[in-house]
Amino acid sequence: MVSFTQLLTAGLLATSAMALPHAHKHTHKHVSKRTTGKRGAAYNDASTVQSLGNNGSISWAYDWNMVADGDLPSGVEFVPMLWGSKMFGEWFSSIETVLSSGASYIMGFNEPDMSSQANMGPSEAAKHYTKYISPFSGKAKLVTPAVTNGGGDSVGLNWMASFLDECSDCKLSVLAVHWYGESADEFKSFVQKATKVAEEYGLEETWVTEFALSTATTANSDMESSAEFLNEVIPWLDSQSGVGRYAYFMCADGYLLEGGGLSVSGKAYTY
Repeated sequence: MVSFTQLLTAGLLATSAMALPHAHKHTHKHVSKRTTGKRGAAYNDASTVQSLGNNGSISWAYDWNMVADGDLPSGVEFVPMLWGSKMFGEWFSSIETVLSSGASYIMGFNEPDMSSQANMGPSEAAKHYTKYISPFSGKAKLVTPAVTNGGGDSVGLNWMASFLDECSDCKLSVLAVHWYGESADEFKSFVQKATKVAEEYGLEETWVTEFALSTATTANSDMESSAEFLNEVIPWLDSQSGVGRYAYFMCADGYLLEGGGLSVSGKAYTY
């Protein structure tokens, strides 16, 4: 199941989602989207990923959890996440099993800059990251907590910069962000800011692990606009050398899927 939160800060709307623990088709775009290996699936039900990735366009997936909770299609890499403090008790035993199954990345906390999500200040997050995730450096590449695109000193990329200052010895490789907003131009501007932060702190790349138009954060809403948005931003993301991976919100009926197949936005995402 999914829970949503909204934050209105400095004119930016950031919407969040979590899983509870335990258009037009143009030839150039088609080639661009299918060949980068960046595209992923954010899901709650592993069986839905088959519909999204049956044409080979999806290379990885995650479910806001530390276990896949089902079978993913062949060739789709599962990336575990330590969502937040509610998962600490089961973390070490679970992550060892997932890593032994071939996971090559570990994602950090889900929106710690929001009180309704992982809810940690940068110093607290750095302390927990050092204890729970950094010990696995060398076994997997480590991804930062994923922050919102909210504005203000204690959220978004400002939160991230403070965290990176506090976590200078955390052995991080990837910066993770989320975005919900009004336009493709706004999205591109934010991603460029995020990749600049990653570069400044010597991280290899940036992942956009949740993103969508603010008007498309509930099921069956504004799919035509979403398709137009995706037709513009997916080729752009694929062209950005600083963006390593991305996952649109989300792989579920009423979003990228419809009636067991792809929705109009799902077709825009995968072709």
